[in-house]
Amino acid sequence: MFIAYAVVAGLLALTLAASATFTLQRNPAVTENMTKLGVPDSWLPRLAALKAAGAIGLVAGLWLTPLGMAAAVGVTLYFLGAVLTHLRAKDYDVAPAAVLTLVAATALALRAAA
Repeated sequence: MFIAYAVVAGLLALTLAASATFTLQRNPAVTENMTKLGVPDSWLPRLAALKAAGAIGLVAGLWLTPLGMAAAVGVTLYFLGAVLTHLRAKDYDVAPAAVLTLVAATALALRAAA
């Protein structure tokens, strides 16, 4: 189970780090999507920081089980919030956020089982 967690957490951490970077750089695809969803531009640095913290926590969770579990819970809640934000804005392109929610929940289950 530990190896499965390491693979899932590592890939999820890479995804989060890339997303945090694009968000901080105000990548046009990110800013257009956030505007469409009604997310204020002032929230972007905070959202990027949450993603970066999740990535760091997932990787640190390889050595510190409680931190890995806390990070997986936080990332799961983050992406659940993203799904709800899409639905609230009547934007039904929720597949990316829904998949990441499931991947984060899988990381949590794997870390708990390891």
